[in-house]
Amino acid sequence: MVEVNLHPSVYQWIDEMAKITKPDKIVWIDGSEEEKERLIKEALQTGELMELNQEKLPGCYLHRTHPSDVARVEDRTFICTPTKEEAGPTNNWMDPNEAYKMLYSLFDGSMKGRTMYVVPYLMGPVGSPYSKVGIELTDSIYVVLNLRIMARIGDVALRHLGSSPDFVKGLHSKATLDPEKRYICHFPQDNTIMSVNSGYGGNVILSKKCFALRIASYLGKKEGWMAEHMLIVGVEDPSGKVTYIAGAFPSACGKTNLAMLIPPEPLKKLGYKVWTVGDDIAWMRIGEDGRLWAINPEAGFFGVAPGTSYKTNPNAMETIKRNTIYTNVLLKEDGTVWWEGMDGEPPERGIDWLGRPWTKDSGEKGAHPNARFTAPAAQCPSISKEWENPKGVPISAIIFGGRRAKVAPLVYEAFDWQHGVYVGATMASETTAAAMGKVGVVRRDPMAMLPFCGYNMADYFAHWLEMGKKIPKPPKIFHVNWFRQDENGKFIWPGFGENLRVLKWIIERCEGKVGAKETPIGYVPYVDDLYLEGLDIDKETVEKLLEIDKDLWLKEAEDARQFLSQFGERLPKELIEENEKLKQRLLR
Repeated sequence: MVEVNLHPSVYQWIDEMAKITKPDKIVWIDGSEEEKERLIKEALQTGELMELNQEKLPGCYLHRTHPSDVARVEDRTFICTPTKEEAGPTNNWMDPNEAYKMLYSLFDGSMKGRTMYVVPYLMGPVGSPYSKVGIELTDSIYVVLNLRIMARIGDVALRHLGSSPDFVKGLHSKATLDPEKRYICHFPQDNTIMSVNSGYGGNVILSKKCFALRIASYLGKKEGWMAEHMLIVGVEDPSGKVTYIAGAFPSACGKTNLAMLIPPEPLKKLGYKVWTVGDDIAWMRIGEDGRLWAINPEAGFFGVAPGTSYKTNPNAMETIKRNTIYTNVLLKEDGTVWWEGMDGEPPERGIDWLGRPWTKDSGEKGAHPNARFTAPAAQCPSISKEWENPKGVPISAIIFGGRRAKVAPLVYEAFDWQHGVYVGATMASETTAAAMGKVGVVRRDPMAMLPFCGYNMADYFAHWLEMGKKIPKPPKIFHVNWFRQDENGKFIWPGFGENLRVLKWIIERCEGKVGAKETPIGYVPYVDDLYLEGLDIDKETVEKLLEIDKDLWLKEAEDARQFLSQFGERLPKELIEENEKLKQRLLR
């Protein structure tokens, strides 16, 4: 371990947690290669990991979670603030005193016979003034090895922390994995996260949604910056100029695919390139030049495997060929992995995610629908050379997007920042077959932050509006919808790499190079300003993609108003104003 004079509060907290959890031993993680090898060896012996074919998938391992423990548990996730009002109507709330009391009884002796690993981790690039430190105490080697990929761990984090008491405390124990006693609790006022009775990534890699969004969103509000559920992508034009865009999308809307987009041939020939800075989370601050600058606080990708293929995301497929931990995928006979939606024919047989023999005719899924890969971002072929720049990258445009069959056009630009905040606050997706319940139900997911905002969402909207007043050169705000359908329920826009054509228009709008048509909902492209070269789509079809149906939009405005009403008096009046203005423009 590196020699650092840590603040006494670090040791004090670790001692207190050890007294409660009673581990057999405590191991401090330093982040070295030797340590990684030692932990992997141990995990292979206990069965926590299985070695995959090291010739075909070097450095790759398979992990299976308990069958009751396969996804983030939103109904067991709590924001523990002094008053219910501070958590707001969209979060589960628990009184902090009661939560600590309950959690300490669940953690009591939970690490008996186990090792407590002390994992210091750094969120953000090394040496960045925007980076922050967390320390996670865990009894899971799986968590340590995932954290190693998802953050910068060990000595590098301790050096960043130095003698400061300012770190996010995280306590995790698999305990008994009892789903009835599974809790993921956040204490924004105490900079603390506690997770018990789960071993699944999203609930236990506390650096990810727990710190980088729920706790960080609260810190951002307090300290005057933004923690957002956004990808960060750089688009390089033929002259070599790179424009950076941040984008928020609910799940199943192609966020990772957009972050790792490969330009279609016609644009590739012109010299366009796309660079990945981050696929999931952006921390944004106002730079000295008056623009908004973003860092990716993470060091890896924790992606959904099913549906990932060379057709949907070639860069992801290349990224996960080595040094990757696979969770709940199918194990093939040759020691490699498979999941539904992967390229080529399904294997004849294998071992499914539950560890049972599987055949392709069994009618059962080989991989769990939420099976995952954890892979280092540095391995991504499209990773930006700026991705670890301590200053971050300047953001020219913010994109919101959802999955809408009829309402939203392919792309539109908000009139100004305030209108853009309204667009983000009311953004929605229609449920797909993958989601439970009815298909086509509209789900509002403001800024794609509904499950991840660490405080009252009405205050979060107010923070966005406040930031807009403070940013001298704010990014333009846009909304995209790749999922518009025709009368037969077929997607009209080809999506995937072709989405770069829309990004090109967005960038040209940011540079003032193209005009746009003013509509009641915002600025929409003229068809001739969209680069459609080499695309098998006629102008009439593109016109359809950009159509605004006033009746549908009036219904949309009413629905959005209803959604916003749950925030009561706390909702910023500007959002109601924007809703009224939208209705008036539609009725003109």
